Amino acid sequence: MSLNMRSVMPFKILLSAVAVMALAACKDEVAKTPEPVRPVKVVTVAKGADTRPITYSGSIKPRIEQTLSFRVSGKITERLVNIGDRVTPGQLLARLDSTDLALSWRTSDANVEAARSRRDVAVDAYDRNKALFDKGFIAKSALDQHALELDQAKAAYDAAVFSRDQALNQKNYSDLTAEVAGIVTDVRSDLGQVVSAGTPVIVVAPLADREVAISVPEQDIRFFHSGSTVTTHYWADPTLAQTGTVREISGSADPQSRTFAVRISIPEDSRVRLGQTATVTIDVPVGDASLVVPLTALDQRNTSTVVWVADSTTMTVHPHSVVIDGMSADGVRVASGIAAGDRVVVAGTQFLDDGKRVTLLADPVKTADLN
Repeated sequence: MSLNMRSVMPFKILLSAVAVMALAACKDEVAKTPEPVRPVKVVTVAKGADTRPITYSGSIKPRIEQTLSFRVSGKITERLVNIGDRVTPGQLLARLDSTDLALSWRTSDANVEAARSRRDVAVDAYDRNKALFDKGFIAKSALDQHALELDQAKAAYDAAVFSRDQALNQKNYSDLTAEVAGIVTDVRSDLGQVVSAGTPVIVVAPLADREVAISVPEQDIRFFHSGSTVTTHYWADPTLAQTGTVREISGSADPQSRTFAVRISIPEDSRVRLGQTATVTIDVPVGDASLVVPLTALDQRNTSTVVWVADSTTMTVHPHSVVIDGMSADGVRVASGIAAGDRVVVAGTQFLDDGKRVTLLADPVKTADLN
């Protein structure tokens, strides 16, 4: 080995030693760097009201719909209203060809005149024979025969009158009139159609007694009771809100939708029209243990759903496993795992570990209420 190589070796060793010392110093400096304190946003969990609102969509329906039909058979010759028309009591809606009915009435009227003549003749005959009987010119049996004929003539006259009145009613039944003030919602028979008595022709929905019809799933039907109050809103007029009353609850669920039909009476208001969309809101009880936290407060760690609770004394956070009890308008209902007064983290949960130091943001603290 030459002299130059011998002089270079100690210098390399010295440089290596210096590098090792510098690296060790850097590691010590990194190890001594304090862990950063994470800022987090929290809300204070508080127990709210004992009820929460649930909402269902429905539509405005009449309490009853009158399906009007003729009381006699015939051919429809006139239809004077259309769907959507307003009608008043007694207004003519449709008419049948009454030619045969008029002829029948005239025949009955002629029969009345004939029966009246026979009655009058029987009265005169009885009066004459009564006078003869009083003078002793005829036997009692002869007078009794005339009395029988008089009674028969009177009965025939009464029958003819009743028949004429019936024929007149039949003639009048050829006119179909409205019974109440309402709106025509359907026309089921039209011009030229030959209908029998009782065939549906026109459907009228009365203006009064309007209701909201909704369908309630079986898990919520227990909250509805006859006479209980609800709040109704209308998509067509967001400023209109009414207090309705549950009038009718179906006794069984619909076999296809598995929902119960509920009818809700509402106050009469000209702004509410048949067929409009309505929403019904009812307050239902909530379990005492349920609290509500924002959805952002939930975190998934391993297989557990946790909520990070901040300890304001030590300024650290700790995970609490929670049991979810469904959704609410303001977040998620929690059945267990936290208590009223806990401060839960709602922002920054992805950076947290058990016991990690945090600083609470100075934003106003919101309260998670029960809804």
